[in-house]
Amino acid sequence: MKKTKQRPAPLPGPRQAMREKPMVATVYVLLRFSVILVMVAQFFNKNFENVFLCVLTLILLLLPAILERSLRIQLPDTLEIIILLFIYAAEILGEIREFYTTFQGWDTMLHTLNGFLCAAIGFSLVDLFNRNERFSLSLSPLFMAIVAFCFSMTIGVLWEFFECTMDQLFFLDMQKDAIVNTIGSVMLDPTGGQTPIVVRGITDVILVTEQGNIPLGLGGYLDIGLLDTMKDLAVNFVGAVVFSIIGYFYVKSRGEGRFARRFIPRVEKSDGPETKNETQQPRQE
Repeated sequence: MKKTKQRPAPLPGPRQAMREKPMVATVYVLLRFSVILVMVAQFFNKNFENVFLCVLTLILLLLPAILERSLRIQLPDTLEIIILLFIYAAEILGEIREFYTTFQGWDTMLHTLNGFLCAAIGFSLVDLFNRNERFSLSLSPLFMAIVAFCFSMTIGVLWEFFECTMDQLFFLDMQKDAIVNTIGSVMLDPTGGQTPIVVRGITDVILVTEQGNIPLGLGGYLDIGLLDTMKDLAVNFVGAVVFSIIGYFYVKSRGEGRFARRFIPRVEKSDGPETKNETQQPRQE
């Protein structure tokens, strides 16, 4: 007699999910209400670019719930709240409220958090595969930590590619410029060789254009995005390393890592066996 494959239990609806996650639901409602207020204000100010950004933010705020339903996983409350706050801080506070320029460390803080979150997501994907009966995987904690780190850094690099593309095509200055007072370049070598010529004590830069000379008055040389990109990747590296270490020890002591458990999704329970034993120890290293 042919066995019928047991289907997983249906996922809870939005109302039930709100009852099960009251804190997440409260944060979501407050952020969504705030975004709508900002969108209305931007509409009356005829700033339609920011209106579109608000619409995009409303869509992004739905991502955690969409991922839960499509991948049949359960996001920990801590991870879901941080994702929601990250989206709001990046799009509404950072772009529309101009926190990126008002607070010097705002961009650095978000990129560090991005590295941490992306490492958590990458680690979770591998962890879910590692514990799923349909995949014959038995990955070591070290390998899972390395994959999480590489996943986070890849996302960081792809984002920098996106920023550079937008700057080159639309001059949006997403890679924020920096002011430096010392430069070294082989292009200044009068012999045309490869000897870098160092110029120190730069106090201003004058642009020579078809309309005339324009002194920038910035107090130094204008670095076009390079230092910002390297800083973003450096802090992304820090966030990725921190979570990779946390994830490593979480797998080494499955079920005992209370802190890591707040950032690692769980597979939704089903009527049939879907995952390996939660306490099953992977190959140790």
